[in-house]
Amino acid sequence: MLIIFIVFVLVIKFVNFLTVLRYLCVLPAAHNFPLSSPGALGCLMAGGTVVLTPDASPQTAFSLIEKHQITVAALVPPLALLWLDEAARTEHDITSLEVLQVGGARFSEEAAKRVRPELGCTLQQVFGMAEGLVNYTRLDDPESEIISTQGRPMSPADELLVLDDMGNPVEQGTEGMLFVRGPYTIQGYYRALAHNQRSFTQQGYYRTGDIVVVTEAGNLQVVGRDKDQINRGGEKIAAEEVENHLLAHDLVHDAAVIAIPDDYLGERSCAALVCPAQNPKVIEIKRFLRDRGLADFKIPDRVIFVDVLPKTPVGKINKNKLVGSFDLSS
Repeated sequence: MLIIFIVFVLVIKFVNFLTVLRYLCVLPAAHNFPLSSPGALGCLMAGGTVVLTPDASPQTAFSLIEKHQITVAALVPPLALLWLDEAARTEHDITSLEVLQVGGARFSEEAAKRVRPELGCTLQQVFGMAEGLVNYTRLDDPESEIISTQGRPMSPADELLVLDDMGNPVEQGTEGMLFVRGPYTIQGYYRALAHNQRSFTQQGYYRTGDIVVVTEAGNLQVVGRDKDQINRGGEKIAAEEVENHLLAHDLVHDAAVIAIPDDYLGERSCAALVCPAQNPKVIEIKRFLRDRGLADFKIPDRVIFVDVLPKTPVGKINKNKLVGSFDLSS
């Protein structure tokens, strides 16, 4: 409990909320992000007010922002995109909103650029995990860092290692696997010896499973997950990297890149796209990705269009359900 208390105090002190602190809890309140990053608990500890939403729709949220003069809210990227789309047509006054936290998954740079001009507030990107390590972009960071990175550790005592597949440190600016150790990082899972041997080094570093790049400013750019990679004939493709490029397309509202079996390559990539206005031609999508500099082997082998992508209860894309929803073998 002492460690949890310290974490809350550090988060509150770091985030430096304004005198008037009214937090809108949109995501399920039992999850770490809306509960304690700094979330509802941090807000209450700082003497603020917490407002719970009955549902996650932007219409409901905007109504509550206006009614209660909400100053801070936290969202996952799919919900943030819905807020951005709704902001242009809402009749509610949401000008009280000063900070929007976005976390739980990588927020594309193109979407991040829209937050200030379309929602009129400061974006704060959040990246972390229940096992330990919480990163934020600081509210006074340069706009370029806020838009393009997922922040840096909350605590100066957090230790980060970024290693290649052989366990060697990578050069700054090169992507690698993220390992963390710090005052609030767990030392192991309960009664899970085999899992602990896979997840922790002998020095006590936790293997996060995230592929990251460290910028010159010390911020992290999350490239993807090692388990969310497509192995296409020996070439590793980070699904999130391709998804972020796809989300930059004007017609693409949501995107998920998944692996499909292939007898020759082992796996091929498939992009599932949600395009509410109209479905662009597949050749246009591939040309768009090439024009953005994406390597040829990363261009999706297959592109399908869907009405909606399945989501988890906290709004993340459920790729396991997506794979089971369509015949992707042809």
